[in-house]
Amino acid sequence: MIGKILIVDDVSSNRIVFKVKLTAAGYQTLTTADGEVALRLALVERPDIIVLNLSLGMDTLKALKAHPQTRRIPVIVVATQAQAALRLQALRLGAEDFLTRPIEDYTLQARLRAVMRMRQAVAGLGGAANHGLGLLGLAEPAQTFALPGQIALVLPQADKAMRLRRDLAAMGQDRFVIMAPEEVHSNTTGSAPDVYLLQADLGGAGGGLRIMSELLSRNSTRNASFCIWATHAASGLSATAFDLGAHEVVDETMPTAELALRLHRLVARKRDGDRLRASVEDGLRMAIYDPLTGLHNRRYGMAQLAAIADRARSTVNEFAVLVVDIDRFKAVNDRWGHAAGDAVLVEVARRLTQYLRPTDLLARIGGEEFLIALPATSLADAQIIAQGLCRAVDGCAVDLANGTKAEVTISIGMTTGGGGPADPVQISDLVAQADRALMHSKTHGRNQVTIVRRAA
Repeated sequence: MIGKILIVDDVSSNRIVFKVKLTAAGYQTLTTADGEVALRLALVERPDIIVLNLSLGMDTLKALKAHPQTRRIPVIVVATQAQAALRLQALRLGAEDFLTRPIEDYTLQARLRAVMRMRQAVAGLGGAANHGLGLLGLAEPAQTFALPGQIALVLPQADKAMRLRRDLAAMGQDRFVIMAPEEVHSNTTGSAPDVYLLQADLGGAGGGLRIMSELLSRNSTRNASFCIWATHAASGLSATAFDLGAHEVVDETMPTAELALRLHRLVARKRDGDRLRASVEDGLRMAIYDPLTGLHNRRYGMAQLAAIADRARSTVNEFAVLVVDIDRFKAVNDRWGHAAGDAVLVEVARRLTQYLRPTDLLARIGGEEFLIALPATSLADAQIIAQGLCRAVDGCAVDLANGTKAEVTISIGMTTGGGGPADPVQISDLVAQADRALMHSKTHGRNQVTIVRRAA
């Protein structure tokens, strides 16, 4: 099954028809004729989408959007032509869309696929439920942003674009800019709009859809939201647009208030997506970097050391492994406090980074301990580098926030690995050997390099 859909409709024939069509399309379906039962089912079954017949009234929609565990579930409201006047109210309450009967099968299926695609995109970034973010549904009232959204109006007629911008700007929520088609094509750098409103037949039949496809392929614009604006009813246009990646399809007869609301919701969806991506990127960054020094952490450092060892086995090159420790670091903390200790760690990390080559690995693997790997480096060259690191740290005292200076030195233990495919040594053994060499440096005067040659 490609997704789970809850059908809420008090007309049995409607439920049956929807169930048959959606099941045939590969969805798992649940049905109920009661709004209260719908809320309980939504809580237990956690459907991907809810299709709600408006004949049950707005109370069911309000209840679904008021509950913290169901408010993120997208709800597609289905109504009769006589209920079309309630469209704006339903959208303001948080409905994902408002469809009036009769509904073309391919339009409904395409709309459901578009919603499912966005749901899966959220899941691919870690899951909306886990991050407290939801790109769909937007159950909350219109959100307030530090900056208004930027919406590009891409229409062929300048006078029509100016009138539309004037009318939409009167709504007072977002900022609207007019872009000619050639500007869209040439704008490959800088910040992109949050939302593009593209006329469907821009420059010819289907021209707006082709521009949308191009923008979706660019790194700078692929995360924007897209609204296709149709100037006339075209059979199959909505289905095609949704399947090509559109988030909304509207026509020029839509009231300005509704169009402004739909565009503002697209801004909200895009901003939520930006926050979610930033959250995931921050999580990945925290997984491989030490937050204090900005160096790679132990987990990433060991993984990269393993990669260096693998490359060395395919060549005849050696590589060096160094374990570095700040001398008398505990005394710094005891005398000046942990803030001073942090300052020393940051400064030592900076000096080590500056001295090493871009291809070298540097990671913080303990409180005051660092791991260094020198790829394609002989023992003699590695010894010169290690002694240079000691001088780089010892050459100048570290300035502390209290105005004093801390004299800092480091001790280093070193060994080598690699040399060909026959090398049997494991990276854990190399680090252990370097660590034993470090202990020798610490117990025999500090501020020096000790080398342990690996066993033959």
